[in-house]
Amino acid sequence: MKLQILFFAFTFIFLNTKAQNTPLYVGTFTNEASKGIYQLQFNTETGELGNLELAINIDNPSFLAYSPDKNHLYSAHKDGFVSSYKVNKNGKLSLLTRVSSHGKGACHVAVNKSGDKAIVSNYGTGTATILPVNKNGSISEATQVFNKNSENKKSRAHSGAFLNNELYVAYLGKNAIYSYELSDNKDKYEETSKSIVETTGNPGPRHFTFTKDGKFIYIINELASTITSARKVKNGYKLIDNISTLDEKFKDENFCADIHLSHDERFLYGSNRGENAIAVFKRNKKTGTLKKIQNISVHGDWPRNFTIDPTGKFMLVANQKSNNISVFKIDSKTGKLSFLDSINAPSPVCLLF
Repeated sequence: MKLQILFFAFTFIFLNTKAQNTPLYVGTFTNEASKGIYQLQFNTETGELGNLELAINIDNPSFLAYSPDKNHLYSAHKDGFVSSYKVNKNGKLSLLTRVSSHGKGACHVAVNKSGDKAIVSNYGTGTATILPVNKNGSISEATQVFNKNSENKKSRAHSGAFLNNELYVAYLGKNAIYSYELSDNKDKYEETSKSIVETTGNPGPRHFTFTKDGKFIYIINELASTITSARKVKNGYKLIDNISTLDEKFKDENFCADIHLSHDERFLYGSNRGENAIAVFKRNKKTGTLKKIQNISVHGDWPRNFTIDPTGKFMLVANQKSNNISVFKIDSKTGKLSFLDSINAPSPVCLLF
């Protein structure tokens, strides 16, 4: 009887622990240590991260995105390609297609909610490209290429996102985020504005995030080390504020990278490369205004990307130059971070749950 009780207890603990694990995919810049896209297991109860395995051997998969059903995965490659994969039951990835991004320095890819279109941003050539996604997860050749370069200035497309029937692209070199609207026959996107918000100086918008209702947008500026907040109005967006991501005592060179809202949208987070910190902001959900409440070390060097786990209780940070992923606990009441642990990973530049 005692043996039976022990057996059932062991089985319950084993299955429960397994159920708490969720896969984390890691995009990398490939080199002698890194070979492609890696997979780890993350425990959503304890915050433990481990079991690093190569999911697929492929060159420079620097940014990753899922299909809506998570049966397929997509990666942007800085040599000017986008790849699609089937996600196998064991977590390994099988290559489906590899198509041109119609530019150099592909640095970001995003998929729309219906899963039939992808947008890839090419930093090197400054172009942004629409790619059709097929039902089997494969990608077809480009249907549209947006080129915002001028004779004397590269547009430096850095990220894109779909929102309902609209498309938004951040052009770091143009210091602008352009919006595009799906045409009536749904076959192409048409430009609707030169810039959704007016900018001064050379802020360098890199990544951005929307609230779930689409009423607010937050833009992290790589060169100015600021976050621009704006509110949706009838004819576009109205600027709310620009706020620094840096600690007041930090005076050295810094380049912002990634930005994310907490699951409840009460807090906003941005990464600083140089200060090597995450900036934490408390957000007023009614007005959209931000108040900085914390700058915390990432326990690594060059936090290019970070993500929040599916439960909203943990943050994981990819530190490119120090070859590690740091794990933080998120205080649900205050939004502040506390460091838990770090695990070695080769040249991590993108994290995807």
